[in-house]
Amino acid sequence: MERTLVIIKPDGVQRGLIGPIVTRLEQRGLKIVGLKMLQVDQELAAEHYAVHKGKPFYEPLLAYITSAPVVVMVVEGKRAIDVTRKTMGKTNPVDAGSGTIRADFALEIGRNLVHGSDGPETAATEIALWFSDKELTSYSRANDPWISNRPASGCCPRSASRAAAALYCSFSTTTALFHRSSSR
Repeated sequence: MERTLVIIKPDGVQRGLIGPIVTRLEQRGLKIVGLKMLQVDQELAAEHYAVHKGKPFYEPLLAYITSAPVVVMVVEGKRAIDVTRKTMGKTNPVDAGSGTIRADFALEIGRNLVHGSDGPETAATEIALWFSDKELTSYSRANDPWISNRPASGCCPRSASRAAAALYCSFSTTTALFHRSSSR
């Protein structure tokens, strides 16, 4: 599974959009494996946005990201980077597609609510910058088999075909839940 970094920027926090943004990502099947709220200091901001140093928007960007708390999270899932970026929408909210976070909630490029890593290398670098290994977790959710056709590990015979494995896993999980609830 792929992991990526997501930052709900100061405008998203101040406007009370943490819940709707997290919900959109989870509804796409992404799983939160790390989450924290913090006030970004100048040093962390400069390191995160080092790629933009020397550009005209660099100083205002640092002032903005350090102006109020942010929510930083690591999400995991199949094609997490692409799914996150498509869910966020294009950087400029005016160009973002309908139904994306930026198109639905943001008005201008300077206040576009969220950041998401743009590739695997960037994701690895950004995750390491914002989170220690101890702050990240791995777990399975009951709905994982319904999000991806990859069966949960250990729920079906290894010799089963992919389709049979998914069916077996779904049936086994449903049967187990039924038996558990009917025995109460």
